[in-house]
Amino acid sequence: MALFLLVTFGTAWLAASPLWLGEGLADPLFGPLIGLMMFTPGVGVLAVWLARRTPFRAWARQTGLTFGEHPRRTVGLLLVTWAAVPLVVYGTLALTAALGLVSLDLDRLSIFTSMLGSSADPHTALVVQLLASTLLLPILNIIPMLGEEWGWRGWLLPQLVASRGVFGGLVLSGVIWGLWHAPATALGYNYPSIGPWAAVLFVGFCVLAGMLFGWLRLRTGSLWPAVIGHAALNPAASLALLLGDAADPPNTVLAGITGLVGWAVLAVITAVVFKLSPVRQAQPVS
Repeated sequence: MALFLLVTFGTAWLAASPLWLGEGLADPLFGPLIGLMMFTPGVGVLAVWLARRTPFRAWARQTGLTFGEHPRRTVGLLLVTWAAVPLVVYGTLALTAALGLVSLDLDRLSIFTSMLGSSADPHTALVVQLLASTLLLPILNIIPMLGEEWGWRGWLLPQLVASRGVFGGLVLSGVIWGLWHAPATALGYNYPSIGPWAAVLFVGFCVLAGMLFGWLRLRTGSLWPAVIGHAALNPAASLALLLGDAADPPNTVLAGITGLVGWAVLAVITAVVFKLSPVRQAQPVS
């Protein structure tokens, strides 16, 4: 495990180092560098594989690259996850608005329009963006999300669950996943209003989201439902915040799936999912 963590965290900081030496979140290379960083957990898995020299077919099965013992179940949960993630994201935003914690601007779409930067009708453009973020972008995001999920849910989670039990392994893997984001979150990413404390706050979200992604991995023996869930989460979460009011922008500490209201929603979903369908302890990858 030490080799995996050393390679994963080391290459992540290496990939993000130009941001720290440059303009941080405003750096024009921010997107490409964060995209590059997403592959570093996969690099960590490859490092362990090369060190252990396990036949790749066996390694692929053990790290969740197959569809598990019940492929139909895996495909079914993959499709349900793909559909459910955007619903949870936008439902959380609606709940946050109902609680009076975020101001939405669905009439003028002021934030979305400012980001659009064109003369196109914003409502038509929003519908196009919603369809793209739900149907197209998850497919395009599969490769970088595989880079992450192969490390976190594919390899690391079974190791931790086998040694610490299901709950302990899920929590610890979520903490590690959250801390891995520090090259970006310590710059204020996701929670710009609190600066470097964003790195600490984001760990809480990663623990809760990681519980659900981890449940998918343990329930199916495959990482693909978690991959599509992660791939669907990122574009939906980004677009949802653009529905806010430019005169009173969303406070991301509270609003959005990564905010505190989102934490509460994820905690309830997690409790229900684990109550209705408990998962068994996984075997570590040898």
